[in-house]
Amino acid sequence: MSVEKHQGGWVIVTSFVLALMLSIVPLPVWAVEWRPDWVAMALIYWCIATPQRVSVATGWTVGLVQDVLSNVLLGQHALSLSIVAYFSVQMHRQVRIFPVWQQAMFVALLIVGSRFPELWIRGTLNYPSLGWAFALPAVTSLILWPWLFILLRDLRRYYRVM
Repeated sequence: MSVEKHQGGWVIVTSFVLALMLSIVPLPVWAVEWRPDWVAMALIYWCIATPQRVSVATGWTVGLVQDVLSNVLLGQHALSLSIVAYFSVQMHRQVRIFPVWQQAMFVALLIVGSRFPELWIRGTLNYPSLGWAFALPAVTSLILWPWLFILLRDLRRYYRVM
């Protein structure tokens, strides 16, 4: 293996650290339900861009870190993010050729799908139902995806992350 294949790994790690930090930033009460799923968006981008480096194991690991930071049932985000990573890696060839607005629709669909394990866990533990509020992060993620995509793509190209 050459060193070039593992170039820029710090960019991937830094993007996940920043996404995790954005996921725990305090927001006003009215905005909490609208928080974009920064970690899932970063995971989707890296799974699409570099599926040989970022995949289901990365989703599981980052999900466990998010579980600890969010103080939720251990494995809740890990399960959701590993499912997101699986579908992102499986569809990466198709999604890469989509225009950015279609990619945003794909991202929103994955984020809505990733919320179902959380709904199931909340129902099992007799927590109050979220109603349709569970889909609100998908809406904000759909809106923010083009900017995040362009930012991460430019960083990937500049630092030659492969």
